[in-house]
Amino acid sequence: MQAVAEAIRTHERFLVTSHENPDGDALGSLLAMHLALQQLGKDSVMVLAGPAPLPGEYRFLELPARGLVRDVPGDHAGRVLVAVDCAQAARLTDPALLEATLVVDIDHHHDNTRFGDVNLVVADVSSTGELLAEVFREVGVALTPPIAEALYTALVTDTGRFQYSNTSPKALRLAADLVEAGADVRRVFQGVYESVQFAKLKLLARALERAETYADGRVIVSYLLRGDFAEVGAVEPYSEGIIDYLRSVEGVELAALIREPPRDGSPARKVSVRSSVASIDVSAIARKSGGGGHPQAAGFSSDLPIEEITAFVVDEFLAAAGAAPAAVPVA
Repeated sequence: MQAVAEAIRTHERFLVTSHENPDGDALGSLLAMHLALQQLGKDSVMVLAGPAPLPGEYRFLELPARGLVRDVPGDHAGRVLVAVDCAQAARLTDPALLEATLVVDIDHHHDNTRFGDVNLVVADVSSTGELLAEVFREVGVALTPPIAEALYTALVTDTGRFQYSNTSPKALRLAADLVEAGADVRRVFQGVYESVQFAKLKLLARALERAETYADGRVIVSYLLRGDFAEVGAVEPYSEGIIDYLRSVEGVELAALIREPPRDGSPARKVSVRSSVASIDVSAIARKSGGGGHPQAAGFSSDLPIEEITAFVVDEFLAAAGAAPAAVPVA
């Protein structure tokens, strides 16, 4: 914490970024860090490189209007990079960002690789947004309504609307502080949970139709093909949150969603895995395929066929649950 505070105090020019396919914690933390640096009189640029569209449910954060750029600035090597909510350098949207003068890594993933020159990684906080609230107190940033709302977005999404096991008393107290500081609870809820694109509903329907259960109903797996996105008029971020419907099925302890990203040049398939029981660490499963994440929410990429990815996930679940791996029938 002291090293992060020192980096903020002694430097003037910053880049703030997060991971590819950003979620609410990534985007809320990105905006909050940017606004905090500006409040301190720093020259800050938010960057998420590449053409991938941002998730539509976070439009209310108005990131482009607040300065988000999609190309790495030409002066990036002379700035300090602050990477928020990013566990691995490989998940940054452009490797050129690591050419910064100093790399500050602020994150809450327990398997963070400590890729920064300065690493503030606290795995037992609910979200990177919660961790940033502590950073802001350390450097004297006031919780203005825009900063509070960005942090509240990070907090409410990574705790599953305060329903996941990472919802601690400290997280709930922070939520109250953020509301008192001006976070608009209704605006965040409507933006994230009541602004669903119709194409996303059609994409969800395809995933639900293909869902299959394994291991006596303890595992559920579904998939989305590249053609599905085109046929329903969806882009990749529309798949965000679909896996939560799979995880909610009665008796399911592990859920997996396999998807083929619609963009050219991406890994063949991306896999999201979720666990609803503490004994199944899906980040350990993801790491075996070069991915990572949280014990109950992780992901990885794979060139394997859908059938083989399904078999891998089910076998790893059975091994973690203490049962012998078995052949997996795939419809």
